[in-house]
Amino acid sequence: MLGFSTWAFGGVAAGTGPFLVLLYTWAALHFRRRVLIALVVPAAAGYVVPLVLTSQPPVVLSSAFILLPVAVAVALLVEAQARHLRDDRERLERIERWRAAMVGALAHDVRSPLATVQMTLEELAHDATGPQARMLEAAQRQTARIGRLASGLLDLNRIDTTGHLRLDLRPVPARAAVLDALSYVTAEIDVRVDDGRTLRVDRERFEQIVINLVGNALRYGRPPVVVTVTGDGVTDRLEVRDHGPGIPEDQRARLFTRFAAGGTDGVGLGLWIVRELARAHGGEARYESAGPGARMVVTFPALPGTPAELSDLPTESSTF
Repeated sequence: MLGFSTWAFGGVAAGTGPFLVLLYTWAALHFRRRVLIALVVPAAAGYVVPLVLTSQPPVVLSSAFILLPVAVAVALLVEAQARHLRDDRERLERIERWRAAMVGALAHDVRSPLATVQMTLEELAHDATGPQARMLEAAQRQTARIGRLASGLLDLNRIDTTGHLRLDLRPVPARAAVLDALSYVTAEIDVRVDDGRTLRVDRERFEQIVINLVGNALRYGRPPVVVTVTGDGVTDRLEVRDHGPGIPEDQRARLFTRFAAGGTDGVGLGLWIVRELARAHGGEARYESAGPGARMVVTFPALPGTPAELSDLPTESSTF
């Protein structure tokens, strides 16, 4: 390439000199130092031979003794920096693998003994009164919080380590999916979802989104908590609204980030997981002020057609 460029420019050093430096810089980004040094001889030949063939004077030929060292020096500097960046990246990848393994093992191993502790506390709470009952209630809240943290860490670990989350996308009756998710919630929730509405989602992950949003509304907001699903034919929209004080202005920017807990009962992973699950579906999660209260909105891509038509569509998997 260098020889052809030199010949094509008629042996004009000003035209081929920058190209020589550019080629060496490109090589520095892809090869080790020993390769760059080994390229000196063919690079010199590729530069000088076309100059000789085009009958250039000695002063032009001698330009190789200036341009080639400059090109090699620049390439060695670039290669050193690229090597440091590669080493740093590999070190960070090793650290991340260890971190992910430790987080996954911790989150998984803590769930079995925690379940035993929770059952024991529930049994003791049946007959407890007075201060004892209050202490057991506080203990139950804290064990429930640890359980949420363990579940959240497992989800975080799966998303971070694999870089994708496999979804089983299929037509799902929206009202039935919401009601199934709320069967795990003891509080009364106002569900406003049409019987005929169909979503194209991963049902398990959709229920996880609903549980996280409703749990967040119950912890930080005030009743009534209202769940609605609407759509415009292009986007389906899940809303979970409470009637509490809403989210302070200074907390909204980091609301869907990791460990952005807003109170002592939160672990700060629920909304981040909601956002990642929404993005896995091709949608988004956001906060809207309800006045009064907070409204958490999750969008999903909608497919055109009637619910009956959608039910005939084949299932598929999606990754992100």
